Amino acid sequence: MLPRTLLERPVAHRAFHDVTQARPENSRAAIRAAIAAGYGIEIDLQLSRDGQAMVFHDYDMARLTGVAGPIQLRSAPELAETQLLHGDEGVPTFEEVLRIVAGQVPLLIELKDQDGGMGPNIGALERATVAALDGYDGDVALMSFNPHSVAELARLAPHRPRGLTTCSFLPEEWQVIRPARLEELRTIPDYDRVGACFISHNCNDLSNPRVAELKAQGVPILCWTVRSPEQEAKAREIADNVTFEGYTA
Repeated sequence: MLPRTLLERPVAHRAFHDVTQARPENSRAAIRAAIAAGYGIEIDLQLSRDGQAMVFHDYDMARLTGVAGPIQLRSAPELAETQLLHGDEGVPTFEEVLRIVAGQVPLLIELKDQDGGMGPNIGALERATVAALDGYDGDVALMSFNPHSVAELARLAPHRPRGLTTCSFLPEEWQVIRPARLEELRTIPDYDRVGACFISHNCNDLSNPRVAELKAQGVPILCWTVRSPEQEAKAREIADNVTFEGYTA
């Protein structure tokens, strides 16, 4: 089951980041700020060249570090030395973030698609994630847009709560994914197959009939990414909790 703490506390998107305060997204500083505020924390995982789960959102490093190139081509030690823009630290490993959080607040952990097309070419990031979590007893939940990833997490760590990150999967927003695959994902057909216990859905698409259907079945509905108190109030008419950024929830 999804930990109750992920329904009771607003979840800071990519941690409680604010570049004006030297807290880049997914950084140690943003994570510590979220802990201090008592928020849950959403983070993203990508894979390093040497098979480590790294806390980083993008596939290419340019936006967040000013250094272009895929994150998968750099080792964890290299990434530790690659400074995040608007901060004074490098890219953290997932293991390091777990040591910082240490169960103080809940973690919502998104594994980024490693297949490139939401297909079955996955496994390394899932293994690295589960290995890092070995022995961790704080509240966590794992999720991914790629149902194959969630199914692999179910196989590797059946005791860890897991869900699907979902949205309307519009072709103009997902240009690298085949339209036919987007059409499949849009109806969230894999919820039962992968043993999910929640969804985290785009807050702008919460009126989707499939979301209503799952909610009627008692499925917890999280949502992303809320950017104002007004948007939060609207989202909470349907969602059980929000992932937010850009304001104090």
